[in-house]
This record gives sequence, C-alpha cells and structure tokens, in this order.
Amino acid sequence: MKVSIITVSFNSAKTIRQTIESVLAQDYSDIEYIVIDGNSKDETVEILKTFQNKIKFISEPDKGIYDAMNKGVKIATGEIIGTIGSDDFYPNSQVISNVVKTFLQFNTEAVYGDIQFINPEDIHTIVRFWKAGEYQYANWLKGWMPPHPCFYVKKEAFEKYGYFKTDFTCSGDYELMLRMLYKNHLSVQYLPITLMTMRNGGTSTASLKHRYRANMEDRKAWKINGLRPRWYTLWMKPLSKIVQLFKKAD
Repeated sequence: MKVSIITVSFNSAKTIRQTIESVLAQDYSDIEYIVIDGNSKDETVEILKTFQNKIKFISEPDKGIYDAMNKGVKIATGEIIGTIGSDDFYPNSQVISNVVKTFLQFNTEAVYGDIQFINPEDIHTIVRFWKAGEYQYANWLKGWMPPHPCFYVKKEAFEKYGYFKTDFTCSGDYELMLRMLYKNHLSVQYLPITLMTMRNGGTSTASLKHRYRANMEDRKAWKINGLRPRWYTLWMKPLSKIVQLFKKAD
C-alpha cells in the first residue's frame, strides 16, 4: 500500500528539516512525501530544494491551511493519506509501517494513534500526552475527537465524502473527521502507540480569541453536517485537553 504524507508549511525554516528527515527515515519503502508551501519568505524553500530528489513540493500562495491541505490530497497518488506538521516529527522510524500493518490487519478505512507534545526549547521533555483511546462512536457527543496529526485515511474517502472545508480557519480537521467518522460511519481502528511528536503550541493556540473562534467553528461543523451535539459536547472538547496534561505514555 502506497502512503502519501503531506506537510503544509509557511516560514518553517527553523524546524522543517527535522520534519523532512523524520519522514525520509521511515522504514516503510512505499512513501510519497509532498510539501505544500505557502510561498515562504524565509529559507524554507531553499531547504526544500536540498531534498528535491526525495520529495515533491510546491511553493505558491494559498487561501489558508485547509486550501493547502486539499492541494496535497488532490495530487497525492497513495492509497493512504497522512499529514505531518512542518514543526513536528515522527518519534521513531516504524510509524508508517505500523500504520500500514493496522490497515491491512483490520481491513479498515482509517487509523489513528497517540501524540506526545514536547517543550519546543527542549525536545527531550514531554509536556503533554494525548492518549486517544479505543474508538467509540458515542464519544463524539462527549467532546472526543481523534488527533488529526496521527489520523490516516484512505484517499477514496476524500473522493467520496469531500475534502477540507476552506471556509474554516482552525477546526477544518475536526469537521473533516466528524463528517467522515461520525456522519458517514467510516470504519476506523485505534493503534495504541505514539505516532507523532509535536512541539507544544504557541500563544495563538492558548489565546481566548483563538479558543472562541475554534468553538464557533466546532459548532458550525455539526450544523453544516446536519448533526446535533449534546448541550455539553462542545464545552467538553477543549476541557479534555486539560486531562492530557496528566496522562503519560504507556
């Protein structure tokens, strides 16, 4: 099974080399790696050019992260689509091979796993752990969602159920997974291992303004899909992140 991995970047020169090297270090041989850059003004494009024989990349203006994601998905030739952020990296070289094994073992349409968050100033210090847990359909009503950075899905699901909504600015990944898994009942399997290492978020993700916008977009995600959450669903979603601060990897 061919796997297409997509990175969206913009002015990511400080971290993207580590991201690329972690993808190229994977022990699974059939990987297509695509970087969609938003016309970066720093050294990002120069770094991408040093890998041009091993990756595919485009650098041009876009209409936001989800527009860029869609560009990557549409040109991807793999049967499985995954993403990795331009400041993230894989914790080991077996991530993709383990994901593919899970697809094959369970004959599923999607796979997700766990994420560890690290101190951006000290990548050896884990500050938060997102243990996603076994899939339970009803958990969506409790504010649960799979971690999108370690969510892998068949490309045919995009072709059947649609791409990222480009009128979203921060919850387009939530809307996509809600649409695919909750509304359309895509088959999915939990892989109980750490599939991604992410640098802990900056001030934008912590600001009240950002959280308000995300909450409004979460509500919109349910509405445009003709779905009705419980009164507490979209309050529990951000609160669940607090619990992650006290969880540890197995």
